[in-house]
Amino acid sequence: MAAPPPFPTRGLRDAEFREGVVTVAHSLRAEYDWDAGQAIGRYLDGLAEGRILGRECRQCGRVLVPPRMFCERCFRPTDRWADVPATGVVTTFSICWVTWDMRPLEVPELPAVIELADGGILHRLGEVDPADVRIGMRVEAVWKPSAEREGSILDIRHWRPVPS
Repeated sequence: MAAPPPFPTRGLRDAEFREGVVTVAHSLRAEYDWDAGQAIGRYLDGLAEGRILGRECRQCGRVLVPPRMFCERCFRPTDRWADVPATGVVTTFSICWVTWDMRPLEVPELPAVIELADGGILHRLGEVDPADVRIGMRVEAVWKPSAEREGSILDIRHWRPVPS
């Protein structure tokens, strides 16, 4: 069976675009449903409540954050939900002076991997001078007020150093 002929196309010059030869929709109504699944769905519900949830594997003794319904070390189902303290340790970080699309920033972003139980999450650091960030630094979650939480990782505004 032969492939259908290609849709007839031609390049669009910049001038044609600017003159309005084509119509550009500035708003798109795209509706969809997305299921986070059992583990991440419950994790997001916990975040809306101001809790960090993990899944415990009793065979190897780990608490997995973000939670998974199976242990990739033991290849068996995890056993139960566990509350995880909203404190962790910086395992790696970056000091970013530009946005993802290369726009300069006046104040740098500080993405970091925060180790929680037996896993880590990527999030931002805040309330800290970039020169003071260190691997091994203990940090705590800074939550949005409960009325503003939506069940998103952004319900945690950022992570700040734990006072000594």
